[in-house]
Amino acid sequence: MTTDRSLSGVRLQRLMTWLSPAFPVGAFSYSHGLEAAVDTGMATDREDLSSWIEVIVSSGTGRVDAALFCAAYDAVGNDDTDGLAWVLERGDAMRPTRELGLETLSQGAAFVSAATRHWSSPWLVRLSDIAAETGREIAYPVAVGVTAADHGIPELPALEAYLHAFAANIVSAGVRAIPLGQSDGLHVLAGLEPVIVAAAEAALARPVDDMGSAAIMVDWASTIHETQYSRLFRS
Repeated sequence: MTTDRSLSGVRLQRLMTWLSPAFPVGAFSYSHGLEAAVDTGMATDREDLSSWIEVIVSSGTGRVDAALFCAAYDAVGNDDTDGLAWVLERGDAMRPTRELGLETLSQGAAFVSAATRHWSSPWLVRLSDIAAETGREIAYPVAVGVTAADHGIPELPALEAYLHAFAANIVSAGVRAIPLGQSDGLHVLAGLEPVIVAAAEAALARPVDDMGSAAIMVDWASTIHETQYSRLFRS
């Protein structure tokens, strides 16, 4: 692990690979409740999509994920197995709906499987061992945070990249579900840049156990999506 905030070379390439849409975690199949928001008329254009994702990143699951990422990253840096077990438990529990739990835990399992197959990561193996011993599942941000720390990728850019990939996937879902054109999708993603930077910096400054959320309508949309008649996405 390193406290250096610069990122280049092999470490940059690895981070880009892990968070690429081509990395086999199945992120494209989840909308994070957005499909239900579209179906009920809460998200009908690019302004709605932008506002929806901004809330998720700054006050919803993005806020929780950022806290889990930081706690996992710091546990590796401090050689803290107990801390790793703590964040594993929190990641498994901190989900407001069944589908949001499915989203993060399925992607976490897929990430661990793909990452350990192609890169050596002793801490990711240790995380998997703890999960097996405790009967817990590994949340996606916990898996990425551990892997980034284990490979010496600086925490802040790694977290910003994680949140960017998270937001970009919801933008992609919105382009398909509302539907919008690619230009509208890029407009939304460009507008989210300062939101993502602020969310990452705030996460690094907060106490480790401050990982609550306040995105009630997103959680509600996720809940009603479970019984939505026609669906393209798994969440």
